[in-house]
Amino acid sequence: MGRPGGAGRLGRRLTGDVRPEGDEMARIGVMTTEFDAASLEEAAEQIARHGIGCIQLQLGSAIREIPTTDALLRGLDVLGDKINTDLAAYCREVFDGVGIEIAAVDGTYNMVHPDRNRRARNLDHLLRLIDLAPRFGTRIVTVCTGSRDDMMWRRHPANGSEEAWQDLVEQLRTAAAAAEATGVVLAFEPEHNNVIDSAGRARRLMDEVGSPALKVLMDAANIFHAGDLQRMRDHLHEAFELVGGDIVLAHAKDLDHDGDAGGRAAGTGLLDYAGYLAELQAHGFDGAIVLHQLAELMPDRVDEAFRHVRDRAPAGYLD
Repeated sequence: MGRPGGAGRLGRRLTGDVRPEGDEMARIGVMTTEFDAASLEEAAEQIARHGIGCIQLQLGSAIREIPTTDALLRGLDVLGDKINTDLAAYCREVFDGVGIEIAAVDGTYNMVHPDRNRRARNLDHLLRLIDLAPRFGTRIVTVCTGSRDDMMWRRHPANGSEEAWQDLVEQLRTAAAAAEATGVVLAFEPEHNNVIDSAGRARRLMDEVGSPALKVLMDAANIFHAGDLQRMRDHLHEAFELVGGDIVLAHAKDLDHDGDAGGRAAGTGLLDYAGYLAELQAHGFDGAIVLHQLAELMPDRVDEAFRHVRDRAPAGYLD
Protein backbone atom coordinates (compact mmCIF):
# COMPACT_ATOMS: atom_id res chain seq x y z
CA MET A 1 0.00 0.00 0.00
CA GLY A 2 1.21 3.53 -0.78
CA ARG A 3 2.38 5.86 1.95
CA PRO A 4 -0.64 7.49 3.65
CA GLY A 5 -0.92 11.04 2.39
CA GLY A 6 1.35 10.48 -0.61
CA ALA A 7 -1.28 10.22 -3.33
CA GLY A 8 -3.28 13.10 -1.90
CA ARG A 9 -0.42 15.54 -2.14
CA LEU A 10 0.39 14.14 -5.57
CA GLY A 11 -3.17 14.95 -6.64
CA ARG A 12 -2.78 18.53 -5.41
CA ARG A 13 0.47 19.03 -7.31
CA LEU A 14 -0.98 17.50 -10.47
CA THR A 15 -3.75 20.05 -10.67
CA GLY A 16 -1.42 22.94 -9.93
CA ASP A 17 -3.09 24.17 -6.73
CA VAL A 18 -0.08 24.48 -4.45
CA ARG A 19 -0.81 24.47 -0.73
CA PRO A 20 1.47 24.10 2.27
CA GLU A 21 2.66 20.58 3.07
CA GLY A 22 0.31 19.07 5.65
CA ASP A 23 -2.67 21.18 4.56
CA GLU A 24 -4.85 18.29 3.37
CA MET A 25 -8.14 19.90 2.49
CA ALA A 26 -10.14 18.35 -0.31
CA ARG A 27 -12.57 20.31 -2.47
CA ILE A 28 -15.98 19.76 -4.01
CA GLY A 29 -16.23 19.38 -7.76
CA VAL A 30 -18.76 18.29 -10.36
CA MET A 31 -18.83 16.69 -13.80
CA THR A 32 -19.45 19.18 -16.55
CA THR A 33 -22.22 17.09 -18.14
CA GLU A 34 -24.43 17.34 -15.04
CA PHE A 35 -25.80 20.70 -16.15
CA ASP A 36 -28.18 21.11 -19.07
CA ALA A 37 -26.26 23.72 -21.02
CA ALA A 38 -26.20 24.72 -24.66
CA SER A 39 -22.47 25.44 -24.62
CA LEU A 40 -19.36 24.88 -22.52
CA GLU A 41 -19.45 28.54 -21.53
CA GLU A 42 -23.00 28.17 -20.23
CA ALA A 43 -22.06 25.04 -18.30
CA ALA A 44 -19.10 26.85 -16.73
CA GLU A 45 -21.31 29.76 -15.69
CA GLN A 46 -23.90 27.45 -14.11
CA ILE A 47 -21.22 25.57 -12.16
CA ALA A 48 -19.71 28.83 -10.94
CA ARG A 49 -23.12 30.04 -9.74
CA HIS A 50 -23.32 27.01 -7.44
CA GLY A 51 -20.00 27.96 -5.87
CA ILE A 52 -18.13 24.94 -7.24
CA GLY A 53 -14.45 25.57 -7.86
CA CYS A 54 -13.32 22.51 -9.82
CA ILE A 55 -14.64 20.09 -12.40
CA GLN A 56 -14.02 16.79 -14.12
CA LEU A 57 -14.19 17.73 -17.77
CA GLN A 58 -16.32 15.44 -19.91
CA LEU A 59 -15.31 16.21 -23.48
CA GLY A 60 -18.89 15.84 -24.65
CA SER A 61 -19.57 19.15 -22.91
CA ALA A 62 -17.17 20.89 -25.28
CA ILE A 63 -17.84 18.99 -28.51
CA ARG A 64 -21.47 19.92 -28.98
CA GLU A 65 -22.06 18.41 -32.43
CA ILE A 66 -21.90 14.93 -30.88
CA PRO A 67 -25.01 14.09 -28.82
CA THR A 68 -24.11 14.17 -25.13
CA THR A 69 -25.85 10.86 -24.42
CA ASP A 70 -23.77 9.12 -27.07
CA ALA A 71 -20.59 10.77 -25.83
CA LEU A 72 -21.26 9.68 -22.27
CA LEU A 73 -21.85 6.09 -23.33
CA ARG A 74 -19.03 5.73 -25.84
CA GLY A 75 -16.33 8.14 -24.59
CA LEU A 76 -13.29 8.32 -26.85
CA ASP A 77 -15.05 6.03 -29.33
CA VAL A 78 -16.91 9.06 -30.64
CA LEU A 79 -14.81 11.95 -29.34
CA GLY A 80 -11.26 10.80 -29.93
CA ASP A 81 -10.70 12.17 -33.42
CA LYS A 82 -11.69 15.64 -32.24
CA ILE A 83 -9.03 15.92 -29.50
CA ASN A 84 -6.48 18.56 -30.50
CA THR A 85 -4.57 21.56 -29.18
CA ASP A 86 -7.37 23.97 -30.11
CA LEU A 87 -9.90 22.00 -28.05
CA ALA A 88 -7.53 21.92 -25.07
CA ALA A 89 -6.89 25.66 -25.24
CA TYR A 90 -10.61 26.41 -25.61
CA CYS A 91 -11.59 24.33 -22.58
CA ARG A 92 -8.88 25.81 -20.41
CA GLU A 93 -9.78 29.37 -21.44
CA VAL A 94 -13.48 28.84 -20.64
CA PHE A 95 -12.89 27.55 -17.12
CA ASP A 96 -10.02 29.92 -16.34
CA GLY A 97 -12.44 32.71 -17.24
CA VAL A 98 -14.76 31.81 -14.36
CA GLY A 99 -12.06 30.76 -11.90
CA ILE A 100 -12.77 27.02 -12.08
CA GLU A 101 -10.00 24.42 -12.03
CA ILE A 102 -10.06 21.46 -14.42
CA ALA A 103 -9.16 18.77 -11.88
CA ALA A 104 -9.30 15.94 -14.43
CA VAL A 105 -10.23 15.26 -18.03
CA ASP A 106 -12.22 12.20 -19.03
CA GLY A 107 -10.52 9.65 -21.29
CA THR A 108 -12.92 6.74 -20.96
CA TYR A 109 -13.43 4.01 -23.50
CA ASN A 110 -13.91 0.26 -23.24
CA MET A 111 -10.37 -0.99 -22.59
CA VAL A 112 -11.37 -4.65 -22.92
CA HIS A 113 -13.89 -4.37 -25.73
CA PRO A 114 -14.03 -7.69 -27.62
CA ASP A 115 -13.03 -5.91 -30.87
CA ARG A 116 -9.22 -5.64 -30.77
CA ASN A 117 -9.14 -3.06 -33.58
CA ARG A 118 -11.55 -0.84 -31.70
CA ARG A 119 -9.37 -1.08 -28.57
CA ALA A 120 -6.29 -0.14 -30.59
CA ARG A 121 -8.01 2.86 -32.19
CA ASN A 122 -9.18 4.17 -28.84
CA LEU A 123 -5.80 3.65 -27.24
CA ASP A 124 -4.39 5.97 -29.91
CA HIS A 125 -7.03 8.53 -28.92
CA LEU A 126 -6.07 8.15 -25.26
CA LEU A 127 -2.37 8.65 -26.01
CA ARG A 128 -3.22 11.91 -27.78
CA LEU A 129 -5.30 13.04 -24.79
CA ILE A 130 -2.49 12.15 -22.37
CA ASP A 131 -0.09 14.28 -24.39
CA LEU A 132 -2.54 17.21 -24.36
CA ALA A 133 -3.72 16.95 -20.74
CA PRO A 134 -1.37 19.68 -19.43
CA ARG A 135 -2.74 22.02 -22.10
CA PHE A 136 -6.22 21.41 -20.69
CA GLY A 137 -4.80 22.52 -17.34
CA THR A 138 -4.70 19.14 -15.61
CA ARG A 139 -2.42 16.18 -15.19
CA ILE A 140 -5.13 13.65 -14.31
CA VAL A 141 -6.81 11.64 -17.08
CA THR A 142 -9.62 9.31 -16.02
CA VAL A 143 -10.04 5.91 -17.65
CA CYS A 144 -12.50 3.01 -17.50
CA THR A 145 -11.23 -0.57 -17.23
CA GLY A 146 -14.23 -1.65 -19.25
CA SER A 147 -16.28 -4.78 -19.84
CA ARG A 148 -16.35 -7.60 -22.38
CA ASP A 149 -19.82 -6.28 -23.19
CA ASP A 150 -20.18 -3.75 -26.03
CA MET A 151 -21.32 -1.24 -23.38
CA MET A 152 -18.39 -0.50 -21.07
CA TRP A 153 -20.49 -0.17 -17.89
CA ARG A 154 -22.53 -3.36 -18.31
CA ARG A 155 -21.34 -6.47 -16.50
CA HIS A 156 -20.27 -9.49 -18.56
CA PRO A 157 -19.45 -13.06 -17.43
CA ALA A 158 -16.06 -12.90 -19.22
CA ASN A 159 -14.89 -9.89 -17.22
CA GLY A 160 -13.20 -12.21 -14.76
CA SER A 161 -11.33 -14.16 -17.44
CA GLU A 162 -7.55 -14.18 -17.75
CA GLU A 163 -7.89 -13.02 -21.37
CA ALA A 164 -9.78 -9.88 -20.35
CA TRP A 165 -7.21 -9.23 -17.62
CA GLN A 166 -4.28 -9.50 -20.02
CA ASP A 167 -5.96 -7.25 -22.60
CA LEU A 168 -6.43 -4.62 -19.89
CA VAL A 169 -2.85 -4.88 -18.65
CA GLU A 170 -1.56 -4.55 -22.22
CA GLN A 171 -3.60 -1.37 -22.77
CA LEU A 172 -2.61 0.19 -19.48
CA ARG A 173 1.09 -0.55 -19.76
CA THR A 174 1.20 1.38 -23.03
CA ALA A 175 -0.92 4.24 -21.67
CA ALA A 176 0.97 4.42 -18.38
CA ALA A 177 4.33 4.62 -20.17
CA ALA A 178 3.01 7.59 -22.16
CA ALA A 179 1.66 9.18 -18.99
CA GLU A 180 5.01 8.80 -17.22
CA ALA A 181 6.77 10.50 -20.12
CA THR A 182 4.34 13.43 -20.02
CA GLY A 183 4.04 13.78 -16.23
CA VAL A 184 0.40 12.70 -16.30
CA VAL A 185 -1.45 10.28 -14.02
CA LEU A 186 -4.13 7.83 -15.20
CA ALA A 187 -6.96 7.40 -12.68
CA PHE A 188 -8.97 4.20 -13.11
CA GLU A 189 -12.16 3.47 -11.20
CA PRO A 190 -12.94 0.16 -9.47
CA GLU A 191 -16.51 -0.39 -10.60
CA HIS A 192 -18.83 -3.30 -9.96
CA ASN A 193 -19.60 -3.94 -13.64
CA ASN A 194 -16.04 -3.62 -14.96
CA VAL A 195 -13.02 -5.91 -15.10
CA ILE A 196 -11.65 -4.06 -12.08
CA ASP A 197 -14.67 -4.49 -9.85
CA SER A 198 -13.09 -4.29 -6.39
CA ALA A 199 -10.29 -2.72 -4.41
CA GLY A 200 -8.52 -6.08 -4.36
CA ARG A 201 -8.38 -6.27 -8.15
CA ALA A 202 -7.37 -2.61 -8.28
CA ARG A 203 -4.40 -3.37 -6.02
CA ARG A 204 -3.41 -6.33 -8.19
CA LEU A 205 -3.66 -4.22 -11.36
CA MET A 206 -1.39 -1.46 -10.04
CA ASP A 207 1.13 -4.00 -8.82
CA GLU A 208 1.16 -5.86 -12.14
CA VAL A 209 1.33 -2.81 -14.41
CA GLY A 210 4.04 -1.46 -12.14
CA SER A 211 3.83 2.20 -13.13
CA PRO A 212 3.76 5.19 -10.78
CA ALA A 213 1.47 6.84 -13.33
CA LEU A 214 -1.39 4.42 -12.63
CA LYS A 215 -3.59 5.52 -9.73
CA VAL A 216 -7.15 5.17 -8.44
CA LEU A 217 -10.36 7.12 -8.89
CA MET A 218 -12.43 6.09 -5.86
CA ASP A 219 -16.22 6.02 -6.07
CA ALA A 220 -17.48 4.31 -2.93
CA ALA A 221 -20.94 3.75 -4.46
CA ASN A 222 -19.43 1.40 -7.05
CA ILE A 223 -17.64 -1.19 -4.90
CA PHE A 224 -20.45 -2.95 -3.02
CA HIS A 225 -21.03 -6.52 -4.15
CA ALA A 226 -23.93 -8.60 -2.87
CA GLY A 227 -23.85 -8.68 0.94
CA ASP A 228 -21.31 -5.87 1.35
CA LEU A 229 -23.82 -3.15 2.14
CA GLN A 230 -24.76 -4.65 5.51
CA ARG A 231 -21.12 -4.26 6.63
CA MET A 232 -20.57 -0.88 5.01
CA ARG A 233 -17.99 0.65 7.38
CA ASP A 234 -15.86 -2.49 7.46
CA HIS A 235 -16.09 -2.87 3.69
CA LEU A 236 -15.01 0.74 3.11
CA HIS A 237 -12.15 0.40 5.56
CA GLU A 238 -10.89 -2.78 3.89
CA ALA A 239 -11.00 -1.12 0.46
CA PHE A 240 -9.09 1.93 1.66
CA GLU A 241 -6.46 -0.23 3.35
CA LEU A 242 -5.75 -1.72 -0.09
CA VAL A 243 -5.78 1.40 -2.29
CA GLY A 244 -6.23 4.45 -0.05
CA GLY A 245 -2.69 5.70 -0.55
CA ASP A 246 -3.11 5.64 -4.35
CA ILE A 247 -6.29 7.70 -4.74
CA VAL A 248 -5.87 10.88 -6.80
CA LEU A 249 -9.54 11.64 -7.54
CA ALA A 250 -12.83 10.75 -5.83
CA HIS A 251 -16.46 10.60 -6.95
CA ALA A 252 -19.51 11.32 -4.85
CA LYS A 253 -22.81 9.71 -5.74
CA ASP A 254 -25.07 7.25 -3.91
CA LEU A 255 -26.59 3.78 -4.05
CA ASP A 256 -29.79 2.22 -2.74
CA HIS A 257 -28.78 -1.46 -3.09
CA ASP A 258 -25.64 -3.51 -3.46
CA GLY A 259 -24.69 -5.86 -6.27
CA ASP A 260 -24.44 -3.11 -8.90
CA ALA A 261 -22.91 0.30 -9.48
CA GLY A 262 -24.65 3.15 -7.68
CA GLY A 263 -26.69 5.58 -9.74
CA ARG A 264 -28.26 8.01 -7.26
CA ALA A 265 -27.42 11.58 -6.33
CA ALA A 266 -25.38 12.03 -3.16
CA GLY A 267 -27.70 12.07 -0.16
CA THR A 268 -30.55 10.17 -1.82
CA GLY A 269 -29.34 6.66 -0.98
CA LEU A 270 -27.64 4.58 1.68
CA LEU A 271 -23.94 5.44 1.40
CA ASP A 272 -22.32 6.33 4.71
CA TYR A 273 -20.77 9.62 3.65
CA ALA A 274 -19.30 10.34 7.06
CA GLY A 275 -17.42 7.04 6.90
CA TYR A 276 -16.39 7.53 3.25
CA LEU A 277 -15.03 11.04 3.77
CA ALA A 278 -13.28 10.04 7.00
CA GLU A 279 -11.45 7.30 5.10
CA LEU A 280 -10.41 9.77 2.37
CA GLN A 281 -9.06 12.16 4.98
CA ALA A 282 -7.31 9.41 6.95
CA HIS A 283 -5.43 8.37 3.82
CA GLY A 284 -4.27 11.89 3.05
CA PHE A 285 -6.52 12.56 0.07
CA ASP A 286 -6.62 16.28 -0.71
CA GLY A 287 -7.89 16.26 -4.29
CA ALA A 288 -11.25 16.84 -5.94
CA ILE A 289 -14.40 15.04 -4.80
CA VAL A 290 -16.52 15.13 -7.95
CA LEU A 291 -20.32 14.84 -7.78
CA HIS A 292 -22.35 13.31 -10.59
CA GLN A 293 -25.64 11.45 -11.20
CA LEU A 294 -27.47 14.61 -10.12
CA ALA A 295 -30.35 14.46 -12.61
CA GLU A 296 -32.94 13.54 -9.99
CA LEU A 297 -32.20 16.81 -8.14
CA MET A 298 -32.05 19.10 -11.15
CA PRO A 299 -32.57 21.98 -11.38
CA ASP A 300 -33.90 23.29 -8.08
CA ARG A 301 -32.47 20.83 -5.53
CA VAL A 302 -28.96 20.24 -6.81
CA ASP A 303 -27.36 22.22 -3.97
CA GLU A 304 -28.77 19.61 -1.57
CA ALA A 305 -26.22 17.10 -2.87
CA PHE A 306 -23.28 19.48 -2.43
CA ARG A 307 -24.53 20.35 1.05
CA HIS A 308 -24.99 16.68 1.96
CA VAL A 309 -21.34 15.95 1.20
CA ARG A 310 -20.01 19.06 2.93
CA ASP A 311 -22.09 18.50 6.06
CA ARG A 312 -20.72 14.98 6.54
CA ALA A 313 -17.06 15.80 6.03
CA PRO A 314 -14.66 15.89 9.00
CA ALA A 315 -14.26 19.39 10.40
CA GLY A 316 -11.97 21.50 8.22
CA TYR A 317 -11.57 18.84 5.52
CA LEU A 318 -13.60 20.33 2.64
CA ASP A 319 -13.06 23.84 1.35
